[in-house]
Amino acid sequence: MRVLRVGGGRPLSGAVAVHGAKNSVLPILAAAILAGGVSVIHNCPALTDVDAAVAILRHLGCRVQREGETVTVDSSALTRMDIPDALMREMRSSVIFLGAILARCGQAELSFPGGCELGPRPIDLHLSALRSMGAEIDAACGGIRCRGRLHGAELSLSLPSVGATENIMLAACAADGVTVISNAAREPEIVDLQNFLRTLGADIDGAGTSTVTIRGGAPLHGGEHTVIADRIVGATYLAAAAATGGHVALEGLDRRWLLPVLDAFRQAGCTVSGGEKRVELRCDRPLTGVRPIRTAPYPGFPTDAQPMVMAAFCGGRGTAVFVENIFENRYRQAAELARMGADIRVEGRVAVVCGVPRLHAARLEAADLRGGAALVVAALAAEGESQIAGLRHIDRGYARLEEDLSSLGADIRRVDVDTDTGTERQRETL
Repeated sequence: MRVLRVGGGRPLSGAVAVHGAKNSVLPILAAAILAGGVSVIHNCPALTDVDAAVAILRHLGCRVQREGETVTVDSSALTRMDIPDALMREMRSSVIFLGAILARCGQAELSFPGGCELGPRPIDLHLSALRSMGAEIDAACGGIRCRGRLHGAELSLSLPSVGATENIMLAACAADGVTVISNAAREPEIVDLQNFLRTLGADIDGAGTSTVTIRGGAPLHGGEHTVIADRIVGATYLAAAAATGGHVALEGLDRRWLLPVLDAFRQAGCTVSGGEKRVELRCDRPLTGVRPIRTAPYPGFPTDAQPMVMAAFCGGRGTAVFVENIFENRYRQAAELARMGADIRVEGRVAVVCGVPRLHAARLEAADLRGGAALVVAALAAEGESQIAGLRHIDRGYARLEEDLSSLGADIRRVDVDTDTGTERQRETL
């Protein structure tokens, strides 16, 4: 069994470049289907979710090559319009291929997506929007079958869903006429997708605001694009610095993408600074209490950052209240943190974290992607050496976690452990 061994108690210090955003590269890879040519995507992190997306592209008939952090997709030879169940189950974001395949082929067939079990995440908004654009959809027996010639539409989302916004953007590129998305998601990753679509020749604007307009039918071609830095990976490293009393600078990350997270750490006593390509955090004393932290769609506090920030406050000197408004099962890390001595009380969507003088090492199991990252943050601040299993979750969203944290002074390594004896079989230095 592969685990992380994390020795706690070392303040993190130094600078690190943040790798490409998982939540950008996945829809961008799907968008490459639209081009019917060659797309070159830089700053593409080596994640298992990216591997799953590449496998889907290859199944569809695309030729895909990776050299380092550059992925080249030639979609000219697209031969299929279906995604098998085994590939769909690999990640939740696989549903983003629906709009792209439908736009390119006029039909699409796939099963419902998998991913982390964070509670119900229905794709009703995706399907309703595509129906409004002229698609005929049969969603029964665990599968989705779509066909039809798409046309422009005025669409108002009941909530600013990132996935629905992206799927509509992709489908609308091939629709006849103009599509307007109201109450669209505003995340930086939506802007990144728009920028890539523009390199392909799409006529689209408004990303980053609540109204996105796509004028369909523009001739598309291949393009070249560099993916933005991953703001959630950045939030993880900032949380680790705050938890350990460190001083960390993140290169390549726009400070504005993390304002609610930075504000929470500033309230807790950290010094925060930065600009368009750099974020810096210094923490010289235990974190103090803060105002309630409520997750919300961008530009609110990101739900994906909540577990790691919660972990940072576990060893503080005050109380932090979290209100989770996006996913109902987003506190799965709380029970594992309690094994380390954390004082966390969960009631429905509210979690109250009372800081304790110290956390202690423990054997831990990651239950989902961000919950696993939260365990790493807590282990870095705890006394002794912790062992974290369930790395398949962490590897979905962190390309070089051990390498980056080690460069900042952390004692962290990935090893093979005998499941019967608990002894280390092989040590792998990254």
